[in-house]
Amino acid sequence: MTVPVDTDLLEALQRAADGDGIAKTVVGAVITREDDRVLLLHRPAEDYPGGLWELPSGGAEPGESLIDALRREVEEETGLRVSTVTDYLGHFDYLSRSGKKTRQFNFAVTVTGPEVKLTEHDAHEWADRPAQHRASPAVQTVLATWHHRAT
Repeated sequence: MTVPVDTDLLEALQRAADGDGIAKTVVGAVITREDDRVLLLHRPAEDYPGGLWELPSGGAEPGESLIDALRREVEEETGLRVSTVTDYLGHFDYLSRSGKKTRQFNFAVTVTGPEVKLTEHDAHEWADRPAQHRASPAVQTVLATWHHRAT
């Protein structure tokens, strides 16, 4: 079962974040291939949090919608273009480098583009299910939701 990504859902997500005292909003994309491999990006050691395998993700700008931020961040980080946002996969909270309470909203997307072109990360992998366990526990939970809904 997919969760429709419509204006009502997006507004409800933002209201809930505001009510929970979230200071920074981040979006994450689950990008997959036909063989159920998921695109993970590797953060350089000197970056925060260094060495982490993560989803393509990044912060929403003030006044930017979650979907616009998702499209922009995916293209900035990977060179791929989001063609469709297919599902909302949940969120997780963490503290940013500056100590801000941050919520990452995660979406399944389809993309177009010939190949991944990194700008902020030092490696990428189309990770099979065992390799997906290198991601953080929070990302693993998002991927488990995606796997459950994809079957």
